[in-house]
Formats: sequence, structure tokens, C-alpha cells
Amino acid sequence: MAMAQRFLTIENGQKKSKEALLSSSGAADAGKIPALNNEGKIDKTMLPDSAETADIVKASESLTAGSFVNLFKDETGVISVRLADNTNNREAHGFVKQAATAGESVGFYSLGIINPELSGLVVGQRCYLGVTGKIIQTPLDESLSSNKGYISQYLGIAKSDKEILTLQEDSITL
Repeated sequence: MAMAQRFLTIENGQKKSKEALLSSSGAADAGKIPALNNEGKIDKTMLPDSAETADIVKASESLTAGSFVNLFKDETGVISVRLADNTNNREAHGFVKQAATAGESVGFYSLGIINPELSGLVVGQRCYLGVTGKIIQTPLDESLSSNKGYISQYLGIAKSDKEILTLQEDSITL
């Protein structure tokens, strides 16, 4: 383990030599000086969960926890979310972790992180956008005329039976 550099500080009127922190135990370490680890990086315990931070937006319809959603501006110009759907060109831009009804504020999470609010997934299998904010684990068959005009969007890999590691991918109109 790397030894962190030391610095001088004053405590109770006395000079003291202290070592910078290599990792954080949380709020108790607020305001303390960090040090780089053996890899020359700041330990992940010192970084915010910024990727997990939700943007608060308006739900334009009822949403269930884990639903994949499409961002858009409503008729008044307010950024809102609605259910993503492969049948009507509403590609998924992210998902919600809690249920909401139309008009309520809801946390929107961008793709690129884990959606932990699902069920019935087959671990390791690829996941695609389905209808009404849900996923399917079998891609649409582009040779079927019944899929013409639908969008195919790869959303990520099932990490467990309840989680998908989402990826930001473009959709393709079949």
C-alpha cells in the first residue's frame, strides 16, 4: 500500500504532521486532504456518485419503477419523460427508479449505469427496448414485415435477474 504524503497543520495551536487520506469512510472525512493511491488515482470512495444522480423531470404519463423512458419537451416547453416504445419511435434515453403518475416530478437516470428495478432477466443476455418502457431479450427480426417501422435499440446486458448494465446506443428503424 502506498504511503500518502504528509502535510503540516495546526491543531490546538500546535504544529502537527498529518498524512493525507488514501480512502474515505464518508462524512467523517469531510474537509480532509486526499492522496492518490498506488495507481496514481483518487480512490473511488472519495468520488461522488455523480453517474447515479437523477435529473428531476415531469412524468407525462404513469410510469413504473425501472421503466425505460424517452425525454421530450411538452407543449409548454417543460422537459418531460414518457414511456420509451419500440413501436412508435420513442427511443430510450434513460430510466426511472420510482413510480410516478402523470404530472408528478420523477428522477430521470441517463443510460450508462445500472437499472436495478427490473425482474425476470436472464443473466448475461442482451436486452433491447420493447413496448411501454419494458425490455425484451430477443431482438426484433428485421426480416418480418410486421416489424417494419419499429425501432431496434440495444440497451445493455442483464447483470442479474433484476439488473441491467445499460449502454447508450442509437436505435435503428427497421
